[in-house]
Amino acid sequence: MIVLGILGSFAVIGLLCWLLFTLAVFALPFFVGVNVGIWTHQAGTGIFAAFLIGAFTAGATFGVGQFLLAVLRPMWLRLPVALAFAAPAALAGFYATRGILEHTMPSETWQFVFSIIGAAAVGIIAFVRVSALATPEASGQGIATA
Repeated sequence: MIVLGILGSFAVIGLLCWLLFTLAVFALPFFVGVNVGIWTHQAGTGIFAAFLIGAFTAGATFGVGQFLLAVLRPMWLRLPVALAFAAPAALAGFYATRGILEHTMPSETWQFVFSIIGAAAVGIIAFVRVSALATPEASGQGIATA
């Protein structure tokens, strides 16, 4: 029975890490949407209206980011936009790794070291995914067809 518990723990940790890497791109839109939703709710709107406004704002944030990455051609203009999406993802990666390690590792120094490594991994993967999402595809001009 103990072996099943250990295997189940590994499966859940693996699932949560996969979910973190998959959803890291959406950390900035989620953050903006939650903050706008909370702000509108505190301003006097109802819970349903605050949820709708927050969800719309999150979608608009993601859409504007993707639009900017697709339209901006120079790398020095695309870099700040991609970093704006990768920085909150790295922060989420730090705290997710820290939360897992607090239950498994007694040394706070090693918890911090591995949390930094987890933040770097999640931030890099989010940066690569954001950059890949808005990469313009080849238009096919200049390609000869037989």
